[in-house]
Amino acid sequence: MNRFTLIAPCHFGLEAVLKREIIDLGYEILQVEDGRVTFEGDEEAVCRANIFLRTTERVMIQIGKFSAYTFDEFFEKVKALPFENYIPKDGKFWVTKASTIKSKLYSSSDLQRLAKKAIVERMKGYYNVSWFEETGNEYPIRIFNNKDQITIALDTTGESLHKRGYRQMAAKAPISETLAAALILLTPWKKDRILVDPFCGSGTFPIEAAMIAANIAPGMNREFTAEKWTNIIAKRNWYDAIEEANDLIDDHIETDIQGYDIDADVIKAARQNAEMAGVSHLIHLQQRALSELSHPKKYGFIITNPPYGERLEEKEALPALYREIGDRYRNLDKWSAYIITSYENAEADMGLKATKNRKIYNGMIKTYFYQFAGEKPPKRRNGDNKN
Repeated sequence: MNRFTLIAPCHFGLEAVLKREIIDLGYEILQVEDGRVTFEGDEEAVCRANIFLRTTERVMIQIGKFSAYTFDEFFEKVKALPFENYIPKDGKFWVTKASTIKSKLYSSSDLQRLAKKAIVERMKGYYNVSWFEETGNEYPIRIFNNKDQITIALDTTGESLHKRGYRQMAAKAPISETLAAALILLTPWKKDRILVDPFCGSGTFPIEAAMIAANIAPGMNREFTAEKWTNIIAKRNWYDAIEEANDLIDDHIETDIQGYDIDADVIKAARQNAEMAGVSHLIHLQQRALSELSHPKKYGFIITNPPYGERLEEKEALPALYREIGDRYRNLDKWSAYIITSYENAEADMGLKATKNRKIYNGMIKTYFYQFAGEKPPKRRNGDNKN
């Protein structure tokens, strides 16, 4: 069975969460960098990583890694890589993206153009042809250039893994599924604890929490580019990974996961999304204002992505909104709150000091993940009732 160096990118600031996921799948971590984790795996690992990982954007096979300081050097080193081990004679191949950070070779378009030309030259020599029809399966290539250290990788995923297949309808400024899952996994929330999102929008936090609770693999109901790469990955590996994912589902559980939003249409969309995800029976979604946020039980969690300017016509409304978030949180008994926002006065307006504050980039927006840790529940003895 083929062995690969695999690359999994993630949101900046959440590498540790992805690293833990990969280790839990049973694979050896090779390197952790800003925004990506590199690990070792076989054909089965490609399938399982795509299907099971909640917090990565995609899974890529590293073809080569080298330093280059001129375009001529770049061209020759790309040409020296064994692309014939991955791309068949009729394969359709192109450089779907090239990113550069603090590098002499800063032109992404030039890197894409030269890489394509170098790959063609390499393949011409190997297959002894002068022209490639590219009528076969797709083999998209990605280039990362960080301080002149270049990685060439084959994208096994296709559409980003945040596209689980359940979010047919989205509210304004939705949080991505991969980011929502990573933030939930960053908290100590477990499936037997209460979780409330008072700004649930299209339902991403509650849905991702329910999928975690029921052990539903996020990639079960979608397709991947590498499914057609029978020259690299045997079909049985995909079947085995899906069978494993099905065997692990436990959705006959009791949960208290709630999502509120003041907009009735948004709640309707969230319910449809939950239905598509197969977790509607595990979530209570309701049109409800923040002022109605309450719960009789102790030790619950608020995990939410409140408005922080992009979703409000007037930024002047934010101080009052965050004051109300703080007031409602204080009225909950021994709860914890985890809030992602780009609003820098969140703590001051809430009147609370966060236990921790982690900087995370949500796309190009710098955000803060404020963590207000409440008391831990007492350890239960056998036969004790839940709080």
